[in-house]
Amino acid sequence: MVNARRGEVEATLAGRSFVFCLTLGALAELEAAFGASDVDALGRRFAAGRLSAGDLRTILVVSARGGPRPQDAEALATLPLGGELHLFVDAAIRVLEAAFGSGADPSPRP
Repeated sequence: MVNARRGEVEATLAGRSFVFCLTLGALAELEAAFGASDVDALGRRFAAGRLSAGDLRTILVVSARGGPRPQDAEALATLPLGGELHLFVDAAIRVLEAAFGSGADPSPRP
């Protein structure tokens, strides 16, 4: 069971259940990965509403390590999309919204 107050987000991707959570350490990893100078710059980058496949991978892998139970976060990179790319995008958006608020993604969900 996920703890929404903690910012945890559950998603089933390629038939596997994952719990994602952005921790302070995860935010620091994202800052470094995206070359953001601070959390505000990171939030503005995500608020632009454009995510590359690399962005999705980074957000999901980093936030999978922040979940409440050990997960094979790196396995996310090799999961088959199987026509369900929208589920991966939705999971990343929900993780960002949990950390930054609903303004993290101004575009509508599929």
